[in-house]
Amino acid sequence: MSRLYSRIVGTGRCVPEKILTNADLEKMVDTTDEWIRTRTGIHQRHIAGPHETTSSLALGAARQAMQAAGVSASDIDFVVVGTTTPDLVFPNVATQVSAALGIEDRPAFSLETACSSFMYSLSIADKFVRCGEAQCALVIGADTLSRIVDWSDRNTCVLFADGAGAVILKPSSEPGILTTHISADGQYKDLLYFPMGVSSGWDRLRAGDAAAIQMRGNEVFKVAVKTLSALAEQTLEKAGLSKQDLDWLVPHQANLRIIDAVARKLDLPMEKVVVTIQDFGNTSSAAVPMALDVAIRDGRMRPGQLALLEAFGGGFTWGSALVRL
Repeated sequence: MSRLYSRIVGTGRCVPEKILTNADLEKMVDTTDEWIRTRTGIHQRHIAGPHETTSSLALGAARQAMQAAGVSASDIDFVVVGTTTPDLVFPNVATQVSAALGIEDRPAFSLETACSSFMYSLSIADKFVRCGEAQCALVIGADTLSRIVDWSDRNTCVLFADGAGAVILKPSSEPGILTTHISADGQYKDLLYFPMGVSSGWDRLRAGDAAAIQMRGNEVFKVAVKTLSALAEQTLEKAGLSKQDLDWLVPHQANLRIIDAVARKLDLPMEKVVVTIQDFGNTSSAAVPMALDVAIRDGRMRPGQLALLEAFGGGFTWGSALVRL
């Protein structure tokens, strides 16, 4: 009996209409275009408007991915959305997307592991396809982090942005997703977190107290570089491959300095690294699938090439996937 793999057969992305440039931020907070570019690599980012939500962005990305894969709603039998910023406490974002697409009586759930939510979602969907429980899976990463940013804090407001990315997975006898790896370490909680939630702090939110992303940037940088570098090596080793076999690295788009540091540890030239942070900022769960979609659509990434996808998020959580295109 031949081994069954899951394979990415379509990708898509969606971003809000509004673009916020570094020049715009200079008028809002004590910062400069040079400061932002030097420390983050970001030139601009997309910010959701009043009528744009995580689910509406996820829906736009899903439709693009479905069109690229040549599938309809009736083909999809599994939906998972990775997000930290759902529209509602419940129902979950995946059910909202499923309903909008006309997908009925199929599993649909959302998953929250901060910026690595898409990687966790992809790993789970991969398992469902491999074991025959899903024949066509829709996997989405979507976030509207601008909703929970303190726009007077120059250390965070310059980083985070909104968007969604999606992929369609189908079973294949040929290698597609070779392996995935997900992990976490909760001891780093205080380095990057949001201070309120439903069971803790909801009364303060209802009373009108403000809350925003809290981040200790220098500490996050150190742990992220160390973890992502080790993660890449672990993922390749698990597949019996080396970094010399890689055609592409598709990293989480959190900070250009982190991306550059990880690439150097892998001895990868930046020409083999997909970088989109300059145009989109850190879109959290959406960053990796959006970057993948950009590189596939502009022709850089071609069928048969080997790509390593990886992300790192608050918690801390992290995840990777080794993918044959």
